[in-house]
Amino acid sequence: MDFQHILKFLKALARNNNREWFEKNKGTYLEAKEQFEQFVGKFLQELISFNPELAGLNPKKLPFRIYRDVRFSKNKSPYKTNMGAGFSPNGKLVEEPGYYLHIEPGGCFVAGGIYMPNPENLSKIRQEIDYNGDRLGKILSDKKFKKWFPGFSEWDKLKTVPKGYSKEHPRIEWLKNKSFIVSHPFTDAEVIDKKFIKKIKEASQAMRPLIGFLKEAIA
Repeated sequence: MDFQHILKFLKALARNNNREWFEKNKGTYLEAKEQFEQFVGKFLQELISFNPELAGLNPKKLPFRIYRDVRFSKNKSPYKTNMGAGFSPNGKLVEEPGYYLHIEPGGCFVAGGIYMPNPENLSKIRQEIDYNGDRLGKILSDKKFKKWFPGFSEWDKLKTVPKGYSKEHPRIEWLKNKSFIVSHPFTDAEVIDKKFIKKIKEASQAMRPLIGFLKEAIA
């Protein structure tokens, strides 16, 4: 996998985010896309080794489109300046927990959990935390987990207490979350290194118990 080629293309795209430039450099994009898809296929096999529910997924269908939906956005740039892929039993993280790989110059990371669950699933997850918070606490404090993740990302969190729960609840900070995501950043140098796939496999294995907890919550 030539991540240098992918990162170089994405850096150039960030400087020239317009259709004219993109069409002139379509061949370079297609090469980068193919390189990324190949890596996604390799990473998928590593994930299947400890998460067999992912077997049978088509790696070419796991990356997200580079084309942005600008209909409701103030930012009218037509292209994303990253390449990302989602890994969950039914495809790309639609209403289910799974893993996510994000490649962007200066902003690469691997993540996992569930992103913006619908109200029904959000309610189920909060209920599971209410009933089995000790189990979640053990998952989040495990040595292997703590090596990679400090805890839930807090970018998608209520400022107030969720309806039906007391501000004195011992797990109130977790219950405030609207997404339940953990992530670990990687430098561009780490991404280019041949040990990158080993590292993201280890990080993903560390979050496997959390994925299981969330899956059981919404079952």
